[in-house]
Amino acid sequence: MNIPSELKYTKDHEWIKIEDDLAIIGITDFAQSELGDIVYVDVDTLDESLGVEEVFGSVEAVKTVSDLFMPLSGQIIEFNEALEDEPELVNSDPYEAGWMIKVKISDASQIDNLLDAKAYKELIKG
Repeated sequence: MNIPSELKYTKDHEWIKIEDDLAIIGITDFAQSELGDIVYVDVDTLDESLGVEEVFGSVEAVKTVSDLFMPLSGQIIEFNEALEDEPELVNSDPYEAGWMIKVKISDASQIDNLLDAKAYKELIKG
């Protein structure tokens, strides 16, 4: 299981890469493997400001649909448009090509509430 140490994580299996006041967000390798083959990524919240735990979209796999939750409050400023034609990028490269959204962070103190790689590993070992 690939869990990059430089990223932050949520109990809902999103990963977060912090770059100054921006957060790049996707789902973890664990999440994509649990979902199976991803056939559609739906994010209809572009340009909206959402709070922590609000749903920013959904990911549809062959067997199920799963909501995607905001790990940090902020405005969604970009959606990875490559996922419109190639949603399987989330399966093949969840941490790079398969990223989902970029968010302008509105409250940087919330970063402290995210899990580090070690804590996320403990969570999924469960």
